[in-house]
Formats: sequence, C-alpha cells, structure tokens
Amino acid sequence: MNIGYARVSTQDQNLDLQNDALKTAGCEKICTDKMSGAKTDRPGLDKIMGFIRKGDTLVVWKLDRLGRSLKHLIQVMNMLEEREIYFKSVQESLDTSTPGGKLIFHVFGALAEFERDIIRERTLAGLAAARARGRKGGRPRKLSKKQVEMARNLMKDVSIPIAEICETLGVSKATLYRYIGKEQS
Repeated sequence: MNIGYARVSTQDQNLDLQNDALKTAGCEKICTDKMSGAKTDRPGLDKIMGFIRKGDTLVVWKLDRLGRSLKHLIQVMNMLEEREIYFKSVQESLDTSTPGGKLIFHVFGALAEFERDIIRERTLAGLAAARARGRKGGRPRKLSKKQVEMARNLMKDVSIPIAEICETLGVSKATLYRYIGKEQS
C-alpha cells in the first residue's frame, strides 16, 4: 500500500499541491502536518509510523518534507529499511524499491557520514588552536582563588552559617563544597 505524507511549515500554507501529487502517485491514505520542519513532534508522521507495515511504501512529494536535516532524513530512512518499508519521493524520482533508488539512498548516507566527520574534524582543530593560544574551554569558574581562600577562612569561624557564606559569595552550598573540597553542614 502507498501511504502519503505531506507537510507545510506554517498554518497559512496550503497542502493541496502535495496532496494532489500524492494521490497521483497512488497513495491510498495521506497524513499531513502543518508545522516547521525543525519540530521533532509530528503527529501525522507519527500516525503513519504507527500503522505502516512491511512491504508498504511511504511516499512524500519532496525529500525536505520528511526530514528536518540530512541526518534526520537518514535516520528515518534507516528505520524504514529496518522495518522493510519502501520509500518514494515524487519530485526527486527516488524509489527504494528499485536498485537505483537504494543506491541513491546509500550515497546520501555516505554524504551525511562524511559531513559529520568533517564537522568533528573542524571542531577538534578549532579546540586545539584555541588551547595553543592559551584559551581553555568549558564553563567559567564561579569562584576565584581569592574567593575560595576567603570562603575557607570564613568556614573556620563556626559562628558564621554556611548559608550566609554562600549568600556572600553568590553560590549554592553544592558549589561552595565543590570548591572547598570537604563536606560540612
């Protein structure tokens, strides 16, 4: 069975073009969503995934109607392949029930993996360059060495409540104890 999925990004947009193309492609059932592609919650797509079965074909008007990104598209396609569900995109003439369609899908997958590797490589190179210039990554320290020393001195005076020390330094008890290195109540 051919099952269609159509999506537009805003409530103002119209689904007619996609619905007509999906009907022409032989879809017996069509589910739709009117929301941004960046949204992870898509009730129409979730509904399809709940009832689509092995041997069925999920049909979309264009690839960008299905995936939020290339990575997400590959994830959805892998899930379909695991469940032995075919995929067809009308505009791109992509059909995974054919050997050529499977090839194109695997090329997309390889490109997505290549893109992830390039991003990882650039990130690591950027971090190494920053370290070479003396910059450290991570969250800024809440307390300076001087403040930690002041906290230690204040904590020696048992008449000063820990809550007051924390308020003075503008930190929580957990942060204070993490910097001091010992638990006190």
